[in-house]
Amino acid sequence: MAFTPSRPLALNPMPQITSPETTQSVMRNVLIAMAPAAVASVIFFGPRALLVTLGSAAMCMVFEHLWCLGTKVPTTVNDLSAAVTGVLLAFNVPVSIPIYMLAIGDFVAIIITKALFGGIGKNFANPAIVGRLTLAVAFPVAMTNFTAPLVTFTPADVVSSATALAPSAPAITLLDMFLGSEMGVLGETSALAILIGFAFLLATKTITWHVTAVYVGVVALASLLAGLDPLAQICSGGLMLGAVFMATDYSTSPATLRGKIVFAIGCGLITCLIRFWGNLNEGVAFSILFMNLLVPYIDQLTPNTPVGAVKAKGGAKHE
Repeated sequence: MAFTPSRPLALNPMPQITSPETTQSVMRNVLIAMAPAAVASVIFFGPRALLVTLGSAAMCMVFEHLWCLGTKVPTTVNDLSAAVTGVLLAFNVPVSIPIYMLAIGDFVAIIITKALFGGIGKNFANPAIVGRLTLAVAFPVAMTNFTAPLVTFTPADVVSSATALAPSAPAITLLDMFLGSEMGVLGETSALAILIGFAFLLATKTITWHVTAVYVGVVALASLLAGLDPLAQICSGGLMLGAVFMATDYSTSPATLRGKIVFAIGCGLITCLIRFWGNLNEGVAFSILFMNLLVPYIDQLTPNTPVGAVKAKGGAKHE
């Protein structure tokens, strides 16, 4: 006797595994994880740090909403991805940056890098990184106009003279770099605040540890081989900020575990090449952007073995 279902069977395309997580909930977790770094930026650089952070987030949300209105599609502002981009871009600029310059970076991040390529999940690179690099090229003086921190643990003339990665920088203690009492952009100075956010992201399973750990580990190992202090290299510059909040971006990092490891190794090696032998003091943004461009190829070269398949010479064999 033939089986007759009581109701029509629905055949839907993959994926068929559902999850309570949404884009909004993931982005909300990222915003919460960035809160300690935002608080640290206000402590070390004053109230204007909060103005820059909130202003950048607001401008990104406005740009995204206007794009949706102009293209007559439902607004995507509620998914909070634009807010995350705005905060991340604010974390990549000094507290003294003029607001109109920041608005240009926000426009590039949301409209040029994200919206023109189809919106969230379709952008080829991390929008905040492209926004930062655009500002660095267009306004190099403003982007390197670092302000001395308001709270210091070493003599003021030491902390206010240069960033830790600058060749002429005097010795800044590891404690200063770890806590955030050094010159730099808003979100990168306090490694402690970033680690607190990283712990939250791991606890909520928003990200996995692989990209961050491998990225930082490669920089530490390369620093040792180059005769440099690995802890100083980890705590200074934008390494922790990039490894935790930008290299782990879902849209612009590989989907497979092996791919994530390859991606992180590449980020670490390029960062060290630029830092140790390049003309720039910092190489995090360029390294992540370069590896973002290689993600489609990394995904092709590091596929997961399909369910129900066994490895065999010449490729996977389906059972």
